[in-house]
Amino acid sequence: MTKNNNVQVTSASGISDSKLHRTVAGLLERADIQIGGSRPWDIQLHTPDVIDRAISKGNLGFGEAYMDGHWDVEQLDQFFYRLLNSQLDQHFKSRRHLIYFLTASLLNLQRGKRAWEVGQFHYDLGNDFYQTMLDPRMNYSCGYWKNAENLAEAQEAKLDLICQKLGLQPGMRVLDIGCGWGSFMGYAAEHYGVECVGFTVSQAQADWIRSHYPGLPVEVKLQDYREVEGTFDRIASVGMFEHVGRKNHREFMGVANRVLAGDGLFLLHTIGNKKTTTVSDPWTEKYIFPNGDLPSASQIAHASDGLFVAEDVENFGADYDKTLMAWHANFEAAWPDFRDKLGDRFYRMWRYYLLSCAGAFRARELQLYQWVFSKEGVPGGYVRP
Repeated sequence: MTKNNNVQVTSASGISDSKLHRTVAGLLERADIQIGGSRPWDIQLHTPDVIDRAISKGNLGFGEAYMDGHWDVEQLDQFFYRLLNSQLDQHFKSRRHLIYFLTASLLNLQRGKRAWEVGQFHYDLGNDFYQTMLDPRMNYSCGYWKNAENLAEAQEAKLDLICQKLGLQPGMRVLDIGCGWGSFMGYAAEHYGVECVGFTVSQAQADWIRSHYPGLPVEVKLQDYREVEGTFDRIASVGMFEHVGRKNHREFMGVANRVLAGDGLFLLHTIGNKKTTTVSDPWTEKYIFPNGDLPSASQIAHASDGLFVAEDVENFGADYDKTLMAWHANFEAAWPDFRDKLGDRFYRMWRYYLLSCAGAFRARELQLYQWVFSKEGVPGGYVRP
């Protein structure tokens, strides 16, 4: 690379002869990532603005540059695993990240109309789309892969694990806060003889449940969790707490405490951050999960303080890596059926979402927690099944 008459020249690798670009290339080398390299996790820059966008806007700019086709990596999951495992993301905190941190800290992003945005923006994308990506029961949360050989087995194992941890018995009344497409309710009603009531903010999910479980004691309500009334023997919330927001954690726990029977159990299944000080990634906030906020273990414990006894906590976050890779394989196989409807920019966005998340779980930056709570403590102690 050379400079002539103050004109910056870019090499075939896509990196310019500037101190900033050379510094970034050196940082990537620490993660065993090369710019223009030949390995599946090496990054190929098609335009020199990628690094500038990543520096100025953090992952928002980096992700948008990928959506624009300005860079590629053959194995995005491996790229992000190496990037995050080496903690190189800490070098790319943009001014916009600070602005988002302040916004999330000062405002309640999950109240009122905002509480419904994720349902309309993400979950109402189309049941036909999610059917091709997910397992037959339409689970959109981490599977349990301990003895599973495929996605369907991992998701059924997860559902049964939840039922066992809750100690479900025939005739119990069970609440599902954030019920998705009803996978837990359908499984619990079929296999454990319980009556289920689920809450969702997605019209598409509610329609799916009403059409697929007509003969089971399963009821779905298109309502916010704050509107829950009644008393329930057991409560489950699977993959919904990520949308509650730190300013509402205590209120969520208060709702669960208010409607749970005195001798009941409450299982919370949620993605978790390993640090309390972080906020949602700006790219994910803008393109995937509006107003999302991943809790840390300490935030969950603080929110439940005085309301519940934490009987059990299990972390099987590494299983989310496998789950996401299975979803990605299904998405890729089904994409030809959706290309004309959704377009190539959506394809790159969704691929970035699934594979960057897989890399984050692989690097153990993200966790998957299952907490089991009781109101006053299980007499004699709780035993994990």
